[in-house]
Amino acid sequence: MNAPYIPEDAPFSGEQRSWLGGFLAGLHSRLAMGGGVGVAPAEEQVKAKPLNILFGTQTGNAEEVANEAAELATSKGFAPKVAELDAIEMDQLAAMENVIIVISTYGEGEMPDNAELFWEALSAGTAPRLEKLNYGVLALGDTSYEFFCQAGKLIDTRLEQLGAKRLGARVDCDIDFEDAASAWLTATIPETGSAGASETGAVVPKPEQSGFSRKNPYVSKVVDNHIQSGAQSAKEIRHIAFDLGDSGMTYEAGDALGVMPVNAPDLVEGILTRLGVSQDTAVDGKDQPLGALLATGMEIMTPSRDLIRALEPLAKHDEFSHVVGNGDKEALEAFLWGKDTLDLLNLNPDLAIDANEFVSWLKPLQHRAYSISSSPKAHPGEVHLTVAAVRWTYNHRVHKGVCSTFLADHVPAGAEAGIFMSPNKSFRVPQDNDVPMIMVGPGTGIAPFRAFLEERRELGAKGANWLFFGDQHRESDFIYEDEISAMSASGLLTRLDLAFSRDQAEKIYVQNRMLENGKELFGMLQEGGHFYVCGDATRMAKDVDQTLHQVIELHGGLSADEATEYVSRLKREKRYVRDVY
Repeated sequence: MNAPYIPEDAPFSGEQRSWLGGFLAGLHSRLAMGGGVGVAPAEEQVKAKPLNILFGTQTGNAEEVANEAAELATSKGFAPKVAELDAIEMDQLAAMENVIIVISTYGEGEMPDNAELFWEALSAGTAPRLEKLNYGVLALGDTSYEFFCQAGKLIDTRLEQLGAKRLGARVDCDIDFEDAASAWLTATIPETGSAGASETGAVVPKPEQSGFSRKNPYVSKVVDNHIQSGAQSAKEIRHIAFDLGDSGMTYEAGDALGVMPVNAPDLVEGILTRLGVSQDTAVDGKDQPLGALLATGMEIMTPSRDLIRALEPLAKHDEFSHVVGNGDKEALEAFLWGKDTLDLLNLNPDLAIDANEFVSWLKPLQHRAYSISSSPKAHPGEVHLTVAAVRWTYNHRVHKGVCSTFLADHVPAGAEAGIFMSPNKSFRVPQDNDVPMIMVGPGTGIAPFRAFLEERRELGAKGANWLFFGDQHRESDFIYEDEISAMSASGLLTRLDLAFSRDQAEKIYVQNRMLENGKELFGMLQEGGHFYVCGDATRMAKDVDQTLHQVIELHGGLSADEATEYVSRLKREKRYVRDVY
């Protein structure tokens, strides 16, 4: 399918031509991907007992719960229709009668990427009244963050302000969300569906499950674990390959892999020594002795909010009490920077702490999710990761990232670790093999794009592939250099723009390379190109987003507002997606 073409003599201004070109390119791409946005056609929407299940997710958890909700709704006789929040316009929402919303909170209280446009429209003064709507909000979050479940709270409050009525009270789920989510769905989805009504429902099919999950990981053998970064690098970046064996687990390029870590033995021993107890100390209500519990059951690196609250009055440490007491979030973050749980225990070395009470302050040890850096078509039976081992020194003691150094120090080739697949259905190579693919992935952000390029090579895709990659120094930080060079030489990688920030006096980043090549970048977007970003959400992804707006405004001849609408259209069409952390 050829990209849309606007004749040179068509009676449009430059601005109109840019807008129309982008619109047609997006339509072309969307048609190539099979059309719709996940909402059932109008003729299905008039079926009896519809239930709309809408989700906003960054890592796939909310989508998983939404599909569980659809199965439950089907069993209760509803015709469920599942869609991402950004696929819903306000007039569609106003026409709905029963809605379940499952939404995670991203970062510090932000909407996930596929709920941003929905929230902008819902929170606007032009949003319609929703008196006909009955709704329930299930919020997923992490109590480690100050703005716990903020996205769900905002949507719940705004729907109420617009006149909608709750099917049930909102529930805010912590990281162990499965049981609470299931209980809420069972209580909130009513038993008023008609038998058989669900047969025409547009339920998202649930993929076959291997049986392995966060609560039941697959114990996989590591077949490769080597350092990718150079000897002079300030970083330790590793390539790690797991054998999937007879697990039956499958994945696609763009998915994430969950890894179950074990806490660093020296930190476990340090805490036991500080508490003055032994490895085999019994813990009330726990099946494991304290040493095993601290190693595999509890988060002991990052201090929990409960631990901070409990320790503050006991520690009798002026600065600690001041930053906790005055509610200054930035001051507290600055105080906690670089400190782990043992550091806080040591604020008052004379304080005696009961082991049972200490355990009650901790959160369960959680898996870490890493972007998969392999295509299953290129590496059948294996799954690869690209991991930066995080280490730093504070107060004369080496501190270690929980999972990254577990993988680096304790899981060499031949050792085993617990893993499970975490699908990310919104982060995929274009279904149309002929459209361009633009990838921005500095540092370990290159991981999914190694997978994307392998996938396109195996598919024989003809679309252009453009990679923006960078790090500190080319000599020591150009990970996968041999592979990337070979991809360039073969023509698979059509364009490669590198940004090594510290190889010259003035720092150069991937967003600088985007600006330098803005005309060509905008041209690829006009041809229906897909734009992907992976890596640091705090700074890099925000800088890249700002630069993308600049490029579109400058080379599309658009105003700032028109460029924003252009980017919003890319998001709606799933041609601008991010895997950021």
